[in-house]
Amino acid sequence: MAQAYGTGDPRDSERQGPGARLRGLSNRLRRDRGYWRRGIVLAVLAILLALVMLLHAQIPNTIGNLGSLTETFLPWLGLFIPVLLVLGFVRKSATALIAVLVPAIVWLNLFGGLLTDKQHDGGDLTVATHNVNAENADPEGTAKAVAASGAQVIALEEVTTDALPTYEKTLASAYPYHAVKGTVGLWSKYPLSDTQPVDIKLGWTRALRTTVATPEGRVAVYVAHMPSVRVKLDSGFTASQRDKSANALGEAIADEPLGKVILLGDLNGTMNDRALNAVTSQMRSTQGAAGSGFGFSWPAAFPMARIDQIMVRGVDPVSSWTLPRTSSDHLPIAARVDV
Repeated sequence: MAQAYGTGDPRDSERQGPGARLRGLSNRLRRDRGYWRRGIVLAVLAILLALVMLLHAQIPNTIGNLGSLTETFLPWLGLFIPVLLVLGFVRKSATALIAVLVPAIVWLNLFGGLLTDKQHDGGDLTVATHNVNAENADPEGTAKAVAASGAQVIALEEVTTDALPTYEKTLASAYPYHAVKGTVGLWSKYPLSDTQPVDIKLGWTRALRTTVATPEGRVAVYVAHMPSVRVKLDSGFTASQRDKSANALGEAIADEPLGKVILLGDLNGTMNDRALNAVTSQMRSTQGAAGSGFGFSWPAAFPMARIDQIMVRGVDPVSSWTLPRTSSDHLPIAARVDV
């Protein structure tokens, strides 16, 4: 007797194998058109999320620097993807579930490369940078913690007049050479020369440039602390001064005569932030090229963005990582490069 399918017994598909189960599922989908009609709102939200991530550079900065704010926390938009996925399952919506694939693909295209471990052995120069916080209650412990990284070159930002003697005393034995301009400083195991402040259009000094004579050759090292970005109720995300300073720093680096350049500092912006294009367009992030993960550095209690940066030009990043928390509200970061 010929065997019939679709008798109504739910056990039939199990008895008849994978092919029958697929046909049974297809039949149920055709009978229940709600699988496709439900979840239209979720599908629209998924597509909008994908468009925000894909076209973030087109979001205008004219209203409270909304574009830069979005770009600062762009990776976190990925948290909406599993939420939409769960809601799609709850709604039993094939339309929503398929639509969620779009922002998932966009997010992976933007940030998937950061999830892999790109660190390698080797390199001949380790550098570190740390915004030590002007209100740091333990500058000695902070200096020792950063020095424990083994870096040959250390940059510090927000160095106050009161705390400077402590940093100098703590680092003196391991770092015989140092230079301080305004509130930024550089400590080095190798000789420094041609040190000068860099004008980033603030009216006071928060950036410097020096030449480090490494055993592998001379390297121009910049230390910079961009102005803070503010979120105000009346004007939104305010970053105009930071943007002007970034442009000035970019011009200084573009005019740098040495071919090997390292930038260390708190830029108050991420690599995705268009406002830093003057700098990021001509340098590589060590975290992006040789790190593992996002390397978020701020705020230290629950890091949400990497606004502290180590960037290079003319040298090859080998590894990049964050250091343990100190008494500052930033995490220190370090990188090893091949000069």
